[in-house]
Order: sequence, then structure tokens, then C-alpha cells
Amino acid sequence: MNPSDTNGHDVAPEEQSTQAANTRCGFVAIVGRPNVGKSTLMNRILGQKISITSRRPQTTRHQVMGVKTEGDAQTIYVDTPGMHLMGKDRNRAINRFMNQAASQALRDIDCVLFIVDRTKWTPEDDIVLEKLEHVNAPVILAVNKVDWLKDKSELLPWLTTLEKKRTFDAILPISAKDGVNVPELEAEIAKHLPANVHFFPEDQVTDKSQRFLAAELVREKVMRQLGEELPYQLTVEIEEFRDEGHIIHISALMLVERDGQKKILIGEQGSRIKSIGRDARLEMERAFDAKVMLKLWVKVKRGWSDDERALKSLGYDLD
Repeated sequence: MNPSDTNGHDVAPEEQSTQAANTRCGFVAIVGRPNVGKSTLMNRILGQKISITSRRPQTTRHQVMGVKTEGDAQTIYVDTPGMHLMGKDRNRAINRFMNQAASQALRDIDCVLFIVDRTKWTPEDDIVLEKLEHVNAPVILAVNKVDWLKDKSELLPWLTTLEKKRTFDAILPISAKDGVNVPELEAEIAKHLPANVHFFPEDQVTDKSQRFLAAELVREKVMRQLGEELPYQLTVEIEEFRDEGHIIHISALMLVERDGQKKILIGEQGSRIKSIGRDARLEMERAFDAKVMLKLWVKVKRGWSDDERALKSLGYDLD
């Protein structure tokens, strides 16, 4: 199949070569250990929420693609789950899936954006560094959350230490939350975009469907409200997504693994599930620019997070 132009029409080969000479387009994998701000950075660059965020590690479970087109350059960012150590509480099928999804994003890309957290370096950062040994693409290191540093004088010697870990194509201190040095980071990334036709229409910002985003927004609100009360054995499945133009009807099923988790989600006299539903609905209305009628349900599905067949049926599929 021929690539499409920005109006979705097939482009003839001779037109492709002409466009490629005048335009640039490339894939950039955003990688790092959990909770270093990968999703926050992509949302900042795109100017809208595409990836959900929370203070809890491993919020991102899938590869999420974000597309930014400016002038002749189109940058396709791939947000990834945090690469993490496997262990006693991290040895389920879903943990293996997340690590595989992050590693897979390093294939056939034009640039890697490696995110680390201030002056903190952990064994999980070493895991990412080891994965990058097999990558031929340029690697840019972004030192995030520098606005959190109490002693700014620590930064310069730390950057010198990072330079010794491998030969990076660039190292930039940034704040994804506040946007500090993010334009400079984008300019550095742009240097590595190859001459190519644009793969997506100019107004497209993600490859994910509204149905996917709806499920993620519900999960985000659960993680933000419940904090440490609810373990990671929760996922969200959209059973109905019906767009009637002026209103979108959504039914979302929240799956947990134990009866106790179901009680936590529902809350006393349904208070918690109502609060989650309200926050998720408001976020969806902003994202979809439409009125949303949201219904939430909770169901116990024992062992789903360690069952590869169940994971595939719930959309956790690398294919």
C-alpha cells in the first residue's frame, strides 16, 4: 500500500520522492524506568493529554503514539511503559508485557529519548542503558524534574557523571511539567529526523482510538484517587462506546482480582466509584469535546494480570 498524503489519499511513487525531498518524518522512542515523566513530557510536547499520568510508577502500560507536525517536520513520539526489574511482586504476565512493549519500541526508530530523574540513578536505569547498547539510532538523554532540585549546584557535576555512562548525542536538563528546555529538546530531536514523507495527516495527534483513551482515563482516575490502596491488578475494558453526535454513551468495566479490591473501588455506599466516574467523565468531555454519559461497573476476574490469554483479550497484545 502506498503512503497517504495529508488528506488521506494514496500518493504515487514519483510524488513520494518529491515530498520526501522537502519534508522530514521520523519515529522517536521515549524510554526510561517507571515514573521519570515520559508521559508528562509527551503530553507537554503535543500540547494535549494523550498518555495518562499519575504519581504511581507503571501508569503507562502500552506503547502510545503521539504525532506532532510543524511545517515540513513530522515527529512521531512513542511513549513506552517504564522498564523495570522483575521480582517477587513484579513477575506477572503484565509486567513481562510492559517490559516487552518498551523494548519493542526501540526497533526501527530514528531517535531515542532516554529520560532520567534528576540526580537519581537506579538499577532500572542500568536496564535501560543496557537495552540501548543494541540500538544504532542517536540517543538523547533528558534529565527531567530539574525544577525539583533543592541544590542546583548538584546538576553540573551530575551531568558530567552521566556523560561517562555512554556517548550520548546530547544531554539536556529539562522540566517536562513546567516546559523548561523542552523547545530546546525538540530542536535537538529535529536534527535527527530523516528526509521522508509524512506518515500521518497534519491534524492527527495519536494512533489510539477514543475508546482506548476512555479506558485509560478511567484507569488514571482510579490510580490518582486510590494511591496505595489498590494494587496494580486493575484494568479497564470499554463495553460500549456509542457516539450520537451531541452525546457519547460509554460503559466501562473495571476489572480487579479480589473481592476486597472491588469493595475499595466501590467505596462506602458507592462514594468512591461515583467520584471516579465524575472525574473521568469531565476529563473525557474535555478530550472528546462532547457531552459524555459514563457508566462504571466493577467485576472480579481472578488472575487476569498473570494470564497471557486474558491479557490479549483485554488489549495487551504486542501485535
